[in-house]
Amino acid sequence: MKTHFPHPLPRLMLAGCVLLLGASLQAQTLRPSNRPLGLPNAGAVPTQRIAQSGPLPADFIVVVVNSEPITNNELRLRVLRAEQQLTQQGVAIPPRNELASRMIDLMINERAQLQVARETGVRVDEGMIDQAMQTVAQQNQITVDVLRRRLQADGLSLQQFRNDLRDQLLLSRLREREVESRTRITDQEADQFIREQQTAGSTVIELNLAQILVAVPEKANEAQVTALRARAQRVLERAQKGDDFTALSAEFSDAPDKRQGGQLGLRPADRYPDLFTEAVRSVAVGGIAGPVRSGAGFHVLKVLEKKQSSTVGDTVLQTRARHILMRPTPTMNEAAVRARLAQMRQQVREGKADFAALAKEFSADGSAASGGDLGWANPGQFVPEFEAAMETLAPGQIAEPVTSRFGVHLIQVVERRQAKLTQSQQRELARAALREKKQDEAYTQWAQEVRGRAYVEFREAPL
Repeated sequence: MKTHFPHPLPRLMLAGCVLLLGASLQAQTLRPSNRPLGLPNAGAVPTQRIAQSGPLPADFIVVVVNSEPITNNELRLRVLRAEQQLTQQGVAIPPRNELASRMIDLMINERAQLQVARETGVRVDEGMIDQAMQTVAQQNQITVDVLRRRLQADGLSLQQFRNDLRDQLLLSRLREREVESRTRITDQEADQFIREQQTAGSTVIELNLAQILVAVPEKANEAQVTALRARAQRVLERAQKGDDFTALSAEFSDAPDKRQGGQLGLRPADRYPDLFTEAVRSVAVGGIAGPVRSGAGFHVLKVLEKKQSSTVGDTVLQTRARHILMRPTPTMNEAAVRARLAQMRQQVREGKADFAALAKEFSADGSAASGGDLGWANPGQFVPEFEAAMETLAPGQIAEPVTSRFGVHLIQVVERRQAKLTQSQQRELARAALREKKQDEAYTQWAQEVRGRAYVEFREAPL
């Protein structure tokens, strides 16, 4: 498979998306990768100033991670933000000392992983941060300008917000790279998966589960494991009595998906870990199961949906799109590029210009000669920013300018069709399904290893 893009475009696999290779373009292969593990805390914008419970005390070091300190004021601010988010979600706030303990643990993990990112040369440029800001604004259904004004009104520094986004993007890219290396799927495994799908018949069971994870540290002793098992059991009993599962997840879960109520998404049952599917096999929709022990800890599970669907077939919905790629230059910054592409978009929509003609004249991509045409593409072929924008368009529609690591794109969907998969494409689909199944466990194991290698010295108790 070939593409007009000047470099291979690694694909971050989104949950539930299929990863396929296929359309005949004209340059290097697009190599899809694993799904992103998320940008923690990036999706929420404060709606009120964080209340300060008195003046800030004289700062001091609470804990040192390798040679990097975490201060009391850093921790205090994280706790205040967490309390605000829980209040906005209508979730009971745990005791301050318990919440502080959780935040310290989270910050230690983040700090250790950020150090690994810097040491191994992971980089995030300003364009990626700009795109992340746009994503945050879209998630909150506001513009970037409104986001900036809201941050200012809330007393939050725009630069600090961008620094936070940079850290979260660094963590995401590092996790992507590390988890991908641990979830290699062989052709034999993929072929076996396809045979099992064919043997299973024309339908499969799809599950949508929510989880509450009580994490168990890698080197936990027997007493710690017992205490954590008891905690998971108490959570299970509260869920079985009818306590709101989303609230319980926000309060007790150690999983990254806690802010989404622990929802793992609707997917074929074989894309969940076997221990999950076994635990909920006889559980009805709305039922609770667990605690289930995995390498990550103890899981309490809720069945949100169960339904039958068609198996992965031999056809896929393909999209034919075209784009105009422009890159910022010393004389034309990214804002100016976006404004120029927005102007082109308006001209095409008003019938004053032709998209293909504009692509031939202005696009910096190899597809310019063919009017920006990228040919027929399977799901999962392009980088996430490009793919996400393309998926929202009906044939004929043009997206707002989209920034990726390659520049700024103006994207138009030309048409869509159902296409028959080749044997190699079916294998890639099977490989993606198996990879997704292994990712959560691989991430947890990697995170524990990073934490285990870090030198952590606790200094003074936080105030």
